[in-house]
Amino acid sequence: QVQLVESGGGLVQSGGSLRLSCAASGRTFSAYHKAWFRQAPGKEREFVAAINWSGSSTAYADSVKGRFTISRDNALNTVYLQMNSLKPEDTAVYYCAADRETFGVRDNEYRYWGQGTQVTVSS
Repeated sequence: QVQLVESGGGLVQSGGSLRLSCAASGRTFSAYHKAWFRQAPGKEREFVAAINWSGSSTAYADSVKGRFTISRDNALNTVYLQMNSLKPEDTAVYYCAADRETFGVRDNEYRYWGQGTQVTVSS
């Protein structure tokens, strides 16, 4: 079992930055691929970014490419999402996800999920 706990969300002005963290506990974290998804009110959950188990491969949604960076520190059992140049449309609950088999962009490919952290970007 893998437990995931997100932190780092909050209220920020348009153009600002936030760094989200996702701390994992349980089974060997380093063996799991990780991803961030987000869900805005009234919208479906959408893919944001993913990183493979070693950190050698990453993937991003077009809407965040060039502004967000996903990274991981397996020694600290933590994955990060650095968000720069934030826009009001980035407002959502951000979720961390993990899976041992999948390095994908669909939420149904990930087995383990955190509880989410709210990010609000004001204009």
